[in-house]
Amino acid sequence: MSTMNKTQEKIASALETAFAQHGFAKQGVDALKEATGVSLRTLYKYCPSKEAMIITALEYRHTRYLNTIFNSLNDSDSPKAEHIFNQIEFWMSEYAPSGCLFHNAVAAYPNSEALSRLLARHKFEVATNLAQALNLKGYEDELLLIHEGLMQSWPLLGNKALLVANKLVSEYLEDRSP
Repeated sequence: MSTMNKTQEKIASALETAFAQHGFAKQGVDALKEATGVSLRTLYKYCPSKEAMIITALEYRHTRYLNTIFNSLNDSDSPKAEHIFNQIEFWMSEYAPSGCLFHNAVAAYPNSEALSRLLARHKFEVATNLAQALNLKGYEDELLLIHEGLMQSWPLLGNKALLVANKLVSEYLEDRSP
C-alpha cells in the first residue's frame, strides 16, 4: 500500500471500522461519509465509488493485519509459531470475531473482480509471510489452508480453532527438525 496522508489514513481507518462493525451491503455512502467525518467531496476525492471505499478499507486492514501478526516476532521470547498464533488470536478476538472481512466483502459483492483479486493477494501474502517467518518455504499452500481454516472456523470454534491450527503447524515444524 502506498504511503497515505493523514486524511487518507483517517478515511481508511474509519471505513475499515464501519465495514467491520456494520457490514458492506447495508451502509450507504451517507453513512460512510458520517463514519469518516469528512465531507462527501473529500470522501469522493480519495474514494470515488463504494467499491473504492471498500478497497481502501481492506488495503488498510491488510497492512494492519500483517503488522499485527509479524512486526513483533523478533521481540518475542516465545517460539515463532506460538507468537504468531497468539497474535492471530488477539486479532480475531479484537478485530474479526465474525470472521474474515476480506471474505465478507467478496460475499457481499461477488461480481467484483477487484475485491476478488484483493482477497487473493491478501491471502497469498499472509501465507508467504507465514512460510518465511516459520522457515517453512515451500509449504505456503499448506499454511494458506491452515490459516484459512482458522479464519473461517473462528466464529464457530473460537480459541479451539487456534489450538488446532497451532497443532498442525507445530507438526510441520517437528517433521522438519533434524
